[in-house]
Amino acid sequence: MKTMIRIGAVAAASALALAACASAPEDEPTEETTTGTETSETAAPAEDVDFMACMVSDAGGFDDKSFNQSAYEGLERAVAELGVTKAEAESTSDSDYGPNLEAQVAAGCDLIITVGFLLSQATVDSALANPDVSYAIIDDLADNDFDGTTDAPNIKPITFETDEAAFLAGYAAASASTTGTVGTFGGIEIPSVTIFMTGYQAGVEYYNEQNDADVQVLGMDSFSGDFDDQSQGTNITNGFLDQGADIVMPVAGPVGLGAASAIQSAGDAWLIGVDSDWTQTAPEYADIVFTSVLKNIGNSVFDTIESTVNDGFVADPYVGTLENEGVGVADFAEGTVSDDVIAALDEISAGIIAGDIEASGAAE
Repeated sequence: MKTMIRIGAVAAASALALAACASAPEDEPTEETTTGTETSETAAPAEDVDFMACMVSDAGGFDDKSFNQSAYEGLERAVAELGVTKAEAESTSDSDYGPNLEAQVAAGCDLIITVGFLLSQATVDSALANPDVSYAIIDDLADNDFDGTTDAPNIKPITFETDEAAFLAGYAAASASTTGTVGTFGGIEIPSVTIFMTGYQAGVEYYNEQNDADVQVLGMDSFSGDFDDQSQGTNITNGFLDQGADIVMPVAGPVGLGAASAIQSAGDAWLIGVDSDWTQTAPEYADIVFTSVLKNIGNSVFDTIESTVNDGFVADPYVGTLENEGVGVADFAEGTVSDDVIAALDEISAGIIAGDIEASGAAE
C-alpha cells in the first residue's frame, strides 16, 4: 500500500483557479480548498423563506460517494444558508423515478432537481404534466428527441464540460505512467459518462503529440453496464492491470469503488476519481488516488436554488467549465507530477479556455 502527502500545486496554479464568469451564476458564496472540495464561507443562519427545494436521486442513492451525494450536499447547503425547506426522494431503481417525481409535485415543491441522465425522460414527462412547477436536471439537456432543445420549457439543464478537466487529468496521467499504459471505463454508455472518457483520451494523445511519447489508453469501449455492481469495477480494472495499466479512471459512480479496491490490492497503480475529490469522499482509498476530475455539482445546485429564490426561475442552462470553475482537477499525489508538467497544465488550461485546444478533439 502506498503512503503519500497531498500537495496543492495545481490548485494554486493561476490557470486552474480562475474567477467565475458568464456561463454560470455569479457571486457564488463558495470557495475551493486546496484539495478542490466544495466548501462555503461562514455565514449567519438564514431566516426561513417560503420556498421548497426538492431533489430526486437516481438509483445510486444520496450516499453514492459521487454525483448524487454532491448534489444532495448542495441542497442541504441551500437549506442552511438560504432558509429554504427541502424534500427529497431516494430512488433504488429506475421504476422509482416517476412515482418519486409525482410525490415531490404533491408535496408542493417550488423547484425539483433530478440527478442524472437516467431521470431525463421521467423529468420531461413530469414537467410537461406540471407546467407551473420548475425543474432542473443535472448532467443532461432533457433533450430526449435529440433535436437540440430541452423538451419542456420549465426544465433548467445543469451540465458540465468535464472533458476539459479530464483532458488535464489525461495529460498528467500520461506524464506519470511508468508503464506507458493507462485505462478508463464507464458505467453506462451515456453522454455524461463518455465525455469524461473522451477528454481523458484526448489529454493522453495530446501528451503523446507534445512529448513524442506513445502512452496507450485501454478501455474506451468498456462499460460495466450499471452504476451499482462494484464487482464489475473490480473485474474490469484487474483486466487493465493485467495488461500493464498503472493509472485507471473509472467513470461509474459506486462501481468505481470496485476499481479502487482492485488498485489498492495491486499496490503499484493509481486511481483517478471523478465528480468529487475521492481523497475526501472515499478516504479509505486516499492512498491510491492520483487526482480526481471534479464537477462542482454542489455549487451548481446551490446556485440554481439561490438564483431561483432571488430572481425567479430561468430555464437557461448552467454550464460548468474550467473558466468558471464548474469543473477542475484535485491535487496530485506527491511526487507523481513534475513542476514542468504543472506548468504545462497551466498552459493547456489557458488554451482550452481560449478555444485553442479542443478538449475532446483528439478522442475520435
